[in-house]
Amino acid sequence: MPSVDFYHVPGSAPCRAVRMVAKAVGVDLNLKVVNLMAGEQLKPEFLKMNPMHTVPTIDDNGFYLWESHAIIGYLVDQYAKDDSLYPKEAKKRGLVNQRLFFNIGTLYARFADYYYPVVFAGASYDPEKLKKLEEAYEFLNKFLEDNEWVAGNSITIADYSLMASVSTAEVIGFDIKKYAKVADWFERAKKAIPSYEETNHAGALEFKKLFESMTAKK
Repeated sequence: MPSVDFYHVPGSAPCRAVRMVAKAVGVDLNLKVVNLMAGEQLKPEFLKMNPMHTVPTIDDNGFYLWESHAIIGYLVDQYAKDDSLYPKEAKKRGLVNQRLFFNIGTLYARFADYYYPVVFAGASYDPEKLKKLEEAYEFLNKFLEDNEWVAGNSITIADYSLMASVSTAEVIGFDIKKYAKVADWFERAKKAIPSYEETNHAGALEFKKLFESMTAKK
């Protein structure tokens, strides 16, 4: 089994997406927790790998890569036995990519825009930002109207990435049951993703602990 050094934070949704995909394609991640609060990401050895000093970051025998969507595509292309999780056919891959970009640019971005100022800066909840987040979930619900999975009729890395985001929102109280197709997909994905509890849910609970401790200080 190939082994890749993986610099991560357990509670991070993007980091958990990488863990889930790595497990699915048979890559052993050598887990290295980065203490962001202590500034470990700013050490010279980390900056040499990733000048943007972000997690997740991988070191695959001297090949450095960061940004979770880039990493999960790389892991499938480099190590998977087939391309089912990230199809090479142009139209199928185009749809998967669109959903990945939807996650980073819309759904996860709006989640962060709504919750992170509250968690990390002590701000009040902004109802306008909540409306934008709810709109993102309406889009996701629409994507799932005619398909079992977010990019068609088979599970792909787009499901893994969105699953990490949705599970994070769900665990801190965002009501995904208002979006019936999303709620159904969420239950399907939990069963379909290998070692979901170990690679994702445990980390989501870590984020929940952080969320509750930070918001309790208000």
